[in-house]
Amino acid sequence: MTRNSLWTVVGVVVAVVIAWFLVDVIFRLMWFVAKLGMVAIVALVVFLVIRMLFRRSED
Repeated sequence: MTRNSLWTVVGVVVAVVIAWFLVDVIFRLMWFVAKLGMVAIVALVVFLVIRMLFRRSED
């Protein structure tokens, strides 16, 4: 095996490790954003229900 081949193999291994790490970080961020969006939607629905309940009790 020549020196060029060795560096190619090392480069591929390093590239795969970096890609694995980046994909993991990206998916964690995407999950966090999706979770944050779901929490915001549920909070809005709960807020509107509570507001509707208090509005009825005042009448």
